[in-house]
Amino acid sequence: MDLRSDALQILKETSRTFYIPISILPPGLQEAVASAYLCMRAIDEIEDHPTLDNPTKAKLLRGISLTLQAGVDGFPVDAFAAGFSGYENTLEEVTMRIREWSLLAPETIAPRIWDATAAMSDRMAYWAENNWKIHTESDLDRYTFGVAGAVGLLLSDLWAWYDGTQTNRTLAIGFGRGLQAVNILRNHVEDLGRGVSFFPDGWDANNMQEYALRNLALADAYTQALPDGPALNFCQIPLTLAHGTIDAIANGKEKLSRSDVMALLEQIITFNLKAG
Repeated sequence: MDLRSDALQILKETSRTFYIPISILPPGLQEAVASAYLCMRAIDEIEDHPTLDNPTKAKLLRGISLTLQAGVDGFPVDAFAAGFSGYENTLEEVTMRIREWSLLAPETIAPRIWDATAAMSDRMAYWAENNWKIHTESDLDRYTFGVAGAVGLLLSDLWAWYDGTQTNRTLAIGFGRGLQAVNILRNHVEDLGRGVSFFPDGWDANNMQEYALRNLALADAYTQALPDGPALNFCQIPLTLAHGTIDAIANGKEKLSRSDVMALLEQIITFNLKAG
């Protein structure tokens, strides 16, 4: 199996939200977005790892960041091996293969993905060391920027690199923050189970819902301003699922069921066919 097919298979196994929008992207852009997603998933799996302690998470994340910063025209086969030494049987496959994901994107854009992943890895290390303590809305903004708003900025750069599509970077941050806030709402009980809360002091689910909706309004504006093309086709899918998830939570559900997801995706595809 070639690396592209392998990457799509791993994507399919790790995220139903992003597999579909990435799978419909055109060649070149598909490899770039898949590379970015899998590199970030690789570090995310360390941040969320159930058995690693926080100092170990921080050490592993900083090691990945430093390795990515040393990239020239790629990475030696053993570039990440020293950092992972002793953890080969603990880390997820998607993490162990970060070198492959870093090389998946076309060489004209790959270093931008290394840069974004290195920066995110450093920020995640900071949050791990501080046990994700979020006291104020500013703390929440800082966290959601670090792990998601910055992804919006990267996507804007990928659209511009691919076909010159121009986007508002402030709205791009809102796109990332909005999706992340929905994730925080959806996973709140699970996070509490591991001793972590992303809710600022005094906040309840209603406050977080307001925060999510405020950022999703920016995400809507970001997406509505996109011209017809791959960027729009991509962004519509996670955004629609985020809105669907917020509605489901407001109606007392924990999350969208698989059938809910499929129904929403069908709506998007039907709408795009009519629009096309």
